[in-house]
Parts: sequence; structure tokens; C-alpha cells
Amino acid sequence: MARFGAKKRPYYHIVVTDSRNARNSGSILEVVGKYDPMLARDNEKRVVLKVDEIKSWMAKGAKPSDRVYRFLANAGLVEKRPVPVQTKKHLQSEKTQMKIKDKQEKLAKIAEEKAAAEAAAKAAAEVPAEEPAAEATEAVAE
Repeated sequence: MARFGAKKRPYYHIVVTDSRNARNSGSILEVVGKYDPMLARDNEKRVVLKVDEIKSWMAKGAKPSDRVYRFLANAGLVEKRPVPVQTKKHLQSEKTQMKIKDKQEKLAKIAEEKAAAEAAAKAAAEVPAEEPAAEATEAVAE
């Protein structure tokens, strides 16, 4: 794609050229389309392609750039590339994951111990509460 247009108002010509040439070099073989990124995405004039010329150049062995390949895929001239499989780069390192796991296990163990201590305290509190009440009823009976 060769860039044209004014400053902050880009406009591109989709061109056939040798990949070793600079982007806007004068050695363009043919202009096979236009791309205006300033237009709305649903505008039909945003991407204009000369389908016959593109097919003939691709038959001769021309390979489109990544962006042009997307345009061609959206136009139905080539198959869409599969979405790349997500890598695990977004995950934390194994060492960090182990630290997090250990911390969660410690917190779970502390919570279990606390719950057991509370249950034991409840059980201990209930047992003495019943005995004085039994003694009080015996005293009233005498």
C-alpha cells in the first residue's frame, strides 16, 4: 500500500510492486485498488479493489501484504486465515502460580482451623450451660 493524502488524512493506493522497494518508490507496476481509512467501516468506497487485475497478479505469483490479504479475504477472493491460537504469555510465571497456590492452601488451612476452634468453643459453651440449669431445677424441687 502506497500512502497518499495530507498530514493526518491518510489515503492509500493498493499497488503491485517488488517487496524490496520502498513504500512510495516510483517503481510501482500497477495500482489495483484504493483504501480510505477515514471513511466509515460500512461505506462501500472505503476499500475499492480491481478484482480482475488482482487475480491476474496473484496468478503470476504476487503475494499480498497482511493488510491487503484481509481486504481480499473480506471481498471473498482468498480464504480467511485462521485466528492464531492464544499463547500462554498472558499467564503468570510458574513460580508465581505456585506462590499463589501455596498462599490459597495456607488460607484454607487457617480457615479450617478457625472453624474447628469455633465449633469446639460452641460445644464447650453448650455443655456447661445445660449443667447449671439442671442444678437449678434440683434446687427448686427441694
